[in-house]
Amino acid sequence: MKLRALTISLLAALALAGCSKSPIPNAFSDAHAAAGGTAVQSPSGPVQAPVQAVPDFAAVVDANKAAVVNITATMFKTSAKAPQIQSPFGGGEDDPFEQFFKRFQGQGEVPQGPRQGLGSGFIVDPSGIILTNAHVVADADEVRVKLPDRREFKGKVAGIDPTTDIAVVKIDAKDLPAVKIGDPARTRVGEWVLAIGSPFGFENTVTAGIVSATSRSLPEGSYVPFIQTDAAVNPGNSGGPLFNMKGEVIGINSQIYSRSGGFQGIAFAIPIDAAMNVEQQLLAHGKVERGRLGVGVQEVTQSLAKSFGLDRPRGALVSQVEPGSPAAKAGLKPGDVIIGVNGKAIEQSNQLPPLVAQIKPGAAAKIEVWRGGKTNEFTATVGAMQQAKTAKAEQGSPEAGGKLGLAVRQLTPQERKESGIEQGVVVEQVGGPAARAGIQPGDVITAVNGTPVKSPQDLRSAAQRSKEGVALLVRRGDQSIFVPLELG
Repeated sequence: MKLRALTISLLAALALAGCSKSPIPNAFSDAHAAAGGTAVQSPSGPVQAPVQAVPDFAAVVDANKAAVVNITATMFKTSAKAPQIQSPFGGGEDDPFEQFFKRFQGQGEVPQGPRQGLGSGFIVDPSGIILTNAHVVADADEVRVKLPDRREFKGKVAGIDPTTDIAVVKIDAKDLPAVKIGDPARTRVGEWVLAIGSPFGFENTVTAGIVSATSRSLPEGSYVPFIQTDAAVNPGNSGGPLFNMKGEVIGINSQIYSRSGGFQGIAFAIPIDAAMNVEQQLLAHGKVERGRLGVGVQEVTQSLAKSFGLDRPRGALVSQVEPGSPAAKAGLKPGDVIIGVNGKAIEQSNQLPPLVAQIKPGAAAKIEVWRGGKTNEFTATVGAMQQAKTAKAEQGSPEAGGKLGLAVRQLTPQERKESGIEQGVVVEQVGGPAARAGIQPGDVITAVNGTPVKSPQDLRSAAQRSKEGVALLVRRGDQSIFVPLELG
């Protein structure tokens, strides 16, 4: 699994990860045990405490472990030191082709074999729909899904949403065990939670902890109200489920705060309701639509609350309004304090972005605003947030020349003019045999087995006729060379 990090002052680095094992806290304190589990003394006298047994983690695991999967993401485009293709003239200073071979192979750094990352996921539909983190599969040329019963499937990434770090993967299978979906809104701080995943590749590892906080806002996750837990989280378990003691999934383990890159007691999970909303949109439309008001907001402190005449610190203080935005058209101004949206109270500023994002673009939203010492209501027609690149993931065998592991396109007239190449196809994506042979995006394939290539169809036809291998004439920069591709 791939790790990301972000630095928060001198305190911590944020690494995207998954879960590992952690000692399970004792359900009773020494004081509680000494009192026979019935009461503890306080300065004001005995306080009755309910006797509660340690949760049955084993029952939750038994009911759900079959629906948690291991995900292997393979990237073919790697740059590693590797043996070089030697010039047929022996090399050396007198060899006119020596510099050509060096330049073609990137001064000794060429793609050499696949690079793999590990992650976790879980089945949300018996037809083979799996949820995981976007960062687990985003850069993968190939995705393999392994079930607890040791069956393996090639996974297809049906969609990716970088904003929430959610990805949907499909496998060709039926009647699979699926998890039960819970309600994160009913999750209480202090309740037990359990995680299943593959930390460091140790499949179906179970860890437990409690909910440390809810609705946490992180610097790179303003549209996700994270669930914070102390369940052990480590690389390899990203995308794995977080269960409550009813055996329901309430979140997807995604991130940790850490100085070392390993677990240090603070982990974050994406609420499952946010993830399921993304899943439904990706499957239905291939992209995720989010609402937008066009305001910049900040937290309301005690002093600011006094300045604006609020009874206490609450709401989201509008610091700026984008000209022409839905907020501007609705009449919102800097200095307004947004205290509610569509009847839902805004206590902290970080609650506003995810709440507005869930509103469908074009829909009307009732905005409750504190202005001039009283509550005012405005109606805004919510706009659409600009999409981050693309939510739809294209992967697997490229459409053109799939047998070779190549996706190509026609040369444009401008490219022909600038390069002086009359015919050929431009490489856009590389995988499989082509990646292992050293082909790179941007290369121009001008011939296959000595036959000129004028279109992607020419390349596809040549690949279909070949059984064991082909020789591609590749143009890179101002040099050309035949590159053999072994098929099979």
